[in-house]
Amino acid sequence: MNSLFTKILLWFWATLVIAVIGSAVVSALNEGNSDRRFPMGRVVAFELAEARHAYETGGQAGLADFMGRMRSVYRGRAILTDEAGRDLLTGENRADLLARARDRDRFVLFRPRGTMVARTANDGRYRLFVFIPRPALGTWVLLPEHWWVMAVAVLLCYWLAYHFASPVRQMQRAVERFGHGDLAARVNSTRRDELGDLAQSFDRMADRIQTLLTAERRLLADISHELRSPLARLGVAVELARSGEDRETALNRIQKESDRLNELVGQLLEVTRAEGDPAALRAQPVRLDQVLAAVAEDSAFEARARGLTIAFPVPAPCTVPGDPELLRRAVENVVRNAIRYAPPETSIEVSLERRNGTAVVRVRDYGPGVPPDALPRIFDAFFRVNGDRGRDSGGVGLGLAIARRAVELHKGRITARNADPGLVVEIELPGAATSSSPESSYSPAA
Repeated sequence: MNSLFTKILLWFWATLVIAVIGSAVVSALNEGNSDRRFPMGRVVAFELAEARHAYETGGQAGLADFMGRMRSVYRGRAILTDEAGRDLLTGENRADLLARARDRDRFVLFRPRGTMVARTANDGRYRLFVFIPRPALGTWVLLPEHWWVMAVAVLLCYWLAYHFASPVRQMQRAVERFGHGDLAARVNSTRRDELGDLAQSFDRMADRIQTLLTAERRLLADISHELRSPLARLGVAVELARSGEDRETALNRIQKESDRLNELVGQLLEVTRAEGDPAALRAQPVRLDQVLAAVAEDSAFEARARGLTIAFPVPAPCTVPGDPELLRRAVENVVRNAIRYAPPETSIEVSLERRNGTAVVRVRDYGPGVPPDALPRIFDAFFRVNGDRGRDSGGVGLGLAIARRAVELHKGRITARNADPGLVVEIELPGAATSSSPESSYSPAA
């Protein structure tokens, strides 16, 4: 009885049985009702009129002939009396029938003698008593048609129970597989009802969990790989410093690898914040044009050191809802990535425009670009494109990953494409509006 399928099947079948038997019982209870509202009452009224006509026109012989014909048709006997209760066919006193008609048993269903239906003429001169024999129990309440109806209904109830229980069992199996570590387990339901919506919600949840767990495992593997190289070089530099051979070079190496580890930890903290609870996002009006101006100004010094320039034409005021620090980090990481790989004597072009209520930030460099097959992955953590954009340039492959997550938290989109030469990165942020209000201004953090 713990099975949902069994419960549904028994519940519907029991409901059906109660309904069919109940309707049959109600019909049987009203079988002896002489009221004209019921079929038996109308039949008895017609028989009374016919019996009266036979008696008044043919006497006892006519009445006997009518009673015989009625018995052959209805398989029950009848008695016609006068108003005093005298049987007009035999002359017997049947006052007991008058008393029985007045004290009509409410439970005629259980009478072993059968049912008696009484009817009095409109003028009160005649009374007709019809006796209906009671067949065996089960044949007079439930007709063969009732059993056929219940048999068909049982099949329908079975199908209905299977229709409800089957997807639940399917989801149960998928949940058990998923809980045992099979992250690829899915329901893949094609239903379009509430159970189908539940299965699709589970599949979306499983997709999200699988993505998060896979990303976490990949991130842990990448972190262990990234930490292993500087730690190994630190160990070698420490041994050189202890030996006293070229101590200055060893100390410089220790400082460089310490800085590399510090940068890695700092960027991992940024990834952690960007991967935080989206509900904790500090949404406020942000002057995106001022954010870009501050990033361009801060990055100009680093660009000049590499022989580059930052080209940033002053755009029209543009306000978007979001977290100002996360937006600044996203744009800054894209700009610094462009600076890192752009050749000397070129420029980094930064622009801002509004397009159908969306703010579009575009950053272009004139570097070597990215192979087409690697474009979809450059926003993954720790991803590098062979040796062109690799460890020797000083990055650890987290800047664009931080930018992507920050943009996604703002319901935006970040894409990259080759410009031949160079790479173009576009950031699209929804909810852009023209504004010059003081409260939407941005001040870079110290």
